[in-house]
Amino acid sequence: MRARFAQGDTLPDYEFLELVLFRAIPRRDVKPIAKALIARFGSFAEVISAPAERLLEIDGIGPSVVTDLKIMEAAGRRLARGAVAERTLLSSWAAVIDYCRAAMAFAQREEFRLLFLDKRNRLIADEVQGRGTVDHTPVYPREVVRRALELSATALILVHNHPSGDPTPSQADIKMTRDIIAVAGPLGIVVHDHIIVGRDGHASFRGLKLI
Repeated sequence: MRARFAQGDTLPDYEFLELVLFRAIPRRDVKPIAKALIARFGSFAEVISAPAERLLEIDGIGPSVVTDLKIMEAAGRRLARGAVAERTLLSSWAAVIDYCRAAMAFAQREEFRLLFLDKRNRLIADEVQGRGTVDHTPVYPREVVRRALELSATALILVHNHPSGDPTPSQADIKMTRDIIAVAGPLGIVVHDHIIVGRDGHASFRGLKLI
């Protein structure tokens, strides 16, 4: 078991999940449970990000197992956030994408997140400004800019997720981004990018030349 854990990066998702369940559910064959979880949710990342009530629907999964899975989810987010803290974000772009995906890609509802940066493009604050439905989160440009001014931020990275999995920007996403830029620009606040994350990848507005 120790040797398999050491090779965790190369294991299929269900086998890696077996390693987690082996410790959480002793004296039981956990392979069927791991396979059932992957069949229901799709991947290891989606399993640990799934709502507790849905995890409990799987035979063999109890509250203690859910707790272990949620600890792993929180640990993954902290590791990803640690890779961007105290760094110049624009020179650590891969870490920024990894963090955004870890934080939001598998959420069941849309979330709108703001990364507030100082004049050296270091992270001041990371805040979820709103949560919505499976396909919409209300965003108010003036509230976004007001919060940036409160934090003395000089730049922003906008981030939201598409629970459908497809990160392709919608026309509403494009309009909202340009509205924020229009309000922020005259106040000296730069919007570096708007990143959309989903299970199927991510999209960058700057990379797509939408801003």
